[in-house]
Amino acid sequence: MLLSLFNSTVLQHDFSLNPFIQSNPIIQNHFNRTKKVKNVIFLIGDGMGFSYTTGLRYFNHDSQKGIMNPTIFDQYFVGSQSTYSLDSESNITDSAAAGTALSTGFKTFNGAIGLNINKQAVPTVLEYAKFRGKSTGLVGTSQINHATLAAFAAHNESREQYNRIADNYLDERIDGKNKIDVMLGGGTSYFCRDDRNLIEEFVKNEYGYVTNLHELVTNKNKQLLGLFAPIELPKQIDRDPTIPSLSQMTIAALKRLKQNPNGFFLLVEGSQIDWAGHDNDIVGAMSEVKDFEAAFKEAIQFALGREDTIVIATADHSTGGMSIDRDGNHKWNPSVIKSITSTPFVIASRLHETKDLTTLKNYMHFPLQEEDLKNIQSTLEMGVENTRQTLIDIINHYSSTGWTTKGHTGEDVPIYAYGLNRHMFSGRMENSDIAKILFQIMD
Repeated sequence: MLLSLFNSTVLQHDFSLNPFIQSNPIIQNHFNRTKKVKNVIFLIGDGMGFSYTTGLRYFNHDSQKGIMNPTIFDQYFVGSQSTYSLDSESNITDSAAAGTALSTGFKTFNGAIGLNINKQAVPTVLEYAKFRGKSTGLVGTSQINHATLAAFAAHNESREQYNRIADNYLDERIDGKNKIDVMLGGGTSYFCRDDRNLIEEFVKNEYGYVTNLHELVTNKNKQLLGLFAPIELPKQIDRDPTIPSLSQMTIAALKRLKQNPNGFFLLVEGSQIDWAGHDNDIVGAMSEVKDFEAAFKEAIQFALGREDTIVIATADHSTGGMSIDRDGNHKWNPSVIKSITSTPFVIASRLHETKDLTTLKNYMHFPLQEEDLKNIQSTLEMGVENTRQTLIDIINHYSSTGWTTKGHTGEDVPIYAYGLNRHMFSGRMENSDIAKILFQIMD
């Protein structure tokens, strides 16, 4: 099936770019100076709109004085992209539709994985890389069959079909070869099920299988399945040292993929920036952006000095409508966020175990008012979720972090790039143009 998709869609389809790019002679001149690329490292900060990377700059600075130093993202900023989907019910995208646009060059309906608006399967840049003889990898902090990652390696009308998507990762082949060479993230419960044990099947296909950082570092297999949690990984701030960070997984993937003389395509997703945004959890959000920042640094480090590699980082959409200051007092307080050592969920869970507010001293190192303590105490007779939400509200108040929604927002998101053909991603474009460019420069 996949070979016929390439023949009918990639090799014959006109992947023309949006009219803004076509009509702009300066940008078009950039596109005429393209070179074939060997290695593609594509990083997606799920939900990471401009406010998150701006917040990171404040967070890294943590002072009221002096000029803020640029983040590593600032150094490689090239443009922005529009995120809207073609869903008849909504003009705000979900991760599946945005991931499909970024992976295939086709905007589509919300929930779609690797399908165009007519529900037809269309090839992804990861699949095309494999078709061209490259190695491929998926790395994320969610389950690796979650929406954004799945949109690069599966085809399904519903992002919720997690078992079927996991099956696709093994069952669909290109030229008789496994589609994905390295998969690192969460999702054990989807790969080891009552009806099927995909882990055993991958091992029979000569994959290594690892479940912790030590095994990841010491394993020698070129093809590798690493599952480090039943579903998603803990957020970086909560992560046990035995669970690899996003940057450690990125290093492990690059170590294997670079062995292919034809090059590789690697997708790295900071999956839970989005999840923290949905929760309006600034502690989790900054933790996950820092985790993503470290992975981006590793990708840049790999590409430095090479003339055959492109690194692109962007978001699929923004989440939560995060605001740096909420009360109009012209002061955001990242020091409050830094003084907290776990996410509100972990703190709330621990409070429900101990029923003792002195437990807060182990996690929240800034002074709370008596009224705050009374509010937290009152939730201990309710559920963990009530306590967690109260903690989130208190932290947002003291850090002066604002939010407009617990859903996605529709604004444009940034594009960062380094390396070969970096100029092709400059200016404003549609999210679907990114995939079209990748098809072009891999061909």
